[in-house]
Amino acid sequence: MRAPRPDSRTDLLQIIKATLATAVAWVVAAHVLELQQAFLAPWVALLTVHATVYRTVWRGSQAVLASGLGLLVSYAAVQLLGYELVATPALVASVLVGLLLARAFLARDEGVAVATTALFVITAGYGAHDAAQEMALSHRFLDTLVGVATGLLVNLLVAPPLDDRVVERAGADVTHRLGRLLVRMAEDLRGEVDEGVSQEWLEATRDLDDSLDLAQQHLAFTRESRWANPLRHRSRRTADPEQAEAVLFRLEDGVAQARAVARIVHESVVAAEQWDDEFRERWTDVLERVGRRVADPARDTGGAPGLEDLVRELSVADLPDRRWPLYGALITAVDNVAGIADDVARLSGVAGWESASA
Repeated sequence: MRAPRPDSRTDLLQIIKATLATAVAWVVAAHVLELQQAFLAPWVALLTVHATVYRTVWRGSQAVLASGLGLLVSYAAVQLLGYELVATPALVASVLVGLLLARAFLARDEGVAVATTALFVITAGYGAHDAAQEMALSHRFLDTLVGVATGLLVNLLVAPPLDDRVVERAGADVTHRLGRLLVRMAEDLRGEVDEGVSQEWLEATRDLDDSLDLAQQHLAFTRESRWANPLRHRSRRTADPEQAEAVLFRLEDGVAQARAVARIVHESVVAAEQWDDEFRERWTDVLERVGRRVADPARDTGGAPGLEDLVRELSVADLPDRRWPLYGALITAVDNVAGIADDVARLSGVAGWESASA
């Protein structure tokens, strides 16, 4: 039986923690403090438990601020307009002002709670005397505090979420796919390559770009998950954000170089250019060797010639001068990929990675 993926475990843990926070908030609000609107505490707690401690604190603080503003808006509306005409003027004014305040930058994520708080307080207090209305205001705010505090404590004390090295796995996946793409390009070049084949290479590089964008999102989560997290110094699960960022940066360069190769070949195919057979064979061998090293850094792929040997031998060969810009661009691109592969292997701590140009 396969173990669940770490990100799946994190999602399941968050569900359990949100459920626990909801139950605890209800018990505290309804049975310990006996608040009038106790149902609001578990509702706020449910919305407070987020993927990281930082996000829980940030969103919880906004919820408290939004609820406080909503209470002030509803209180001011009732004092100025009263409950006449079935509370319509106070209700309309408080919701209007609440929605305008919801656009304020301090409570943008939870801003709609300003209007909903005012709505709850005015409708729940309709027909009650002033003392009951003031008690409803205080109880509403206490409900919010109980919900936020419960959600924060549960998220902080019960297995605070870490990144589970998601960004490292994402980077390793892109590295492997980039290497497999280079190998595929080499295999295709040993046969007939048309515009459709080279276009597929270009599409593959765009897919890799999308994966790198997703990896950058994982990196942002990695940094966020370390904030105010008591496990960040004790757990081995969390990745090094600086190292991961450096790897992703080099992988972006690697994908760009692979796209350069694909585009050069694509334009050559469109122009119906004829390649020198010896160059095509030798350069394709080097491309495959580099691709296999990118896909599996620890694998021994020896046997293929290096780029320096290729350049040295072909520089004295009788090749058409008009083709050297094409050949030079292809050699430079593969040499750059080889250097990037070295950097990624070094940053990732992979041993046994040799330069393809050696």
